[in-house]
Amino acid sequence: MSALMAEGEGSDETEEAAGLRKIIHVDMDAFFASVEQRDNPELRGKPVAVGGAGGRGVVAAASYEARKFGVKSAMPSVTAKRLCPDLIFVRSNFDAYKEASGQIRAIFAHHTPLVEPLSLDEAFLDVTEDRLGIGSATRIAELIRQEIRAKTRLTASAGVSYNKFLAKLASDQNKPDGICVIRPGQGADFVAGLPVRRFHGVGPKAEEKMKRLGIETGADLAAKDIAFLRANFGSFADYLFRAARGIDLRPVRAHRARKSVGGERTFSEDISSGAALRETLDNIVNIVWTRVENAGGKDRKVRGHTVTLKLKFTDFQLMTRAKSVPHWVEDKAEFARLGRALLEEALPLPMPIRLMGLTLSNLDRGDSEEPPKDSAQLSLL
Repeated sequence: MSALMAEGEGSDETEEAAGLRKIIHVDMDAFFASVEQRDNPELRGKPVAVGGAGGRGVVAAASYEARKFGVKSAMPSVTAKRLCPDLIFVRSNFDAYKEASGQIRAIFAHHTPLVEPLSLDEAFLDVTEDRLGIGSATRIAELIRQEIRAKTRLTASAGVSYNKFLAKLASDQNKPDGICVIRPGQGADFVAGLPVRRFHGVGPKAEEKMKRLGIETGADLAAKDIAFLRANFGSFADYLFRAARGIDLRPVRAHRARKSVGGERTFSEDISSGAALRETLDNIVNIVWTRVENAGGKDRKVRGHTVTLKLKFTDFQLMTRAKSVPHWVEDKAEFARLGRALLEEALPLPMPIRLMGLTLSNLDRGDSEEPPKDSAQLSLL
């Protein structure tokens, strides 16, 4: 447990008095790989990678035993095998991942209706007013982790704080199978000691620029005024200014309307071969389509008729390709077919890419019988 977790639960009263929210971020530990290890006892305790083992395969997920050797998601399989000669590759089983995710979300719903899923394996929960009247966000987070372990035989890490930004940072602090609590009054100090790379949205390119400007930690960032940040980071500046002070006013949105549903993968090494690109796209299709299905809930179906492929090259230039169809895209096979067609149109690529994304947009949530007449393309991921 984190040193920031003090004895007792008294801070929840302080939180209530201050009018702050009680936010939990739950993040499953190496989710895909952990499900495979759970379902196959022979894989337990061994380095496992979910993905293709072939010469042009890509790692979709890695167990913690594999991560100790430097194996990461979106890494070419040949690189992963070189880092970890004993690495065991298994094909992805999204039906099993989706089933486990459904069990986990049922546990969340037992405690609060305010759940904002981010993917199959993580979500924000607002437990300011919890269903069971427990009152303590820390206690609820511990109960959720215990229930997940008992019902799914998987482990989860949790972050507890008074806003989403801090809760997400906290959930990553003591992984795997850990919890971290950032109490009111501790946010700015916690952020001050973090490398800027830990801030959501700060990628390698932004980190490199910050280092050139003498910004390596949250404290360095907090020392810069808003004028300096806007001059160097444009529209990103306001977010950085607030984040460096542990400020985040976004509510947990359980039923937010979506303009698009998508996903993307950033590769640890640039790839350019058609086979590796096609395999990566298939993985993204599986992930995004599960998000599409989850976005509608039990009684409503999300569907769209614009599919967009996003590619980011090694020089950080973007290429996008989109296809709108007159009928609804309402099953994974059609979504995959359109995504693959867009990729084939883009091949051969002028240079390797470092990121791939796929989006379904121009959405309908199942209320109308006919697709909209306006088939204009919507924004990307």
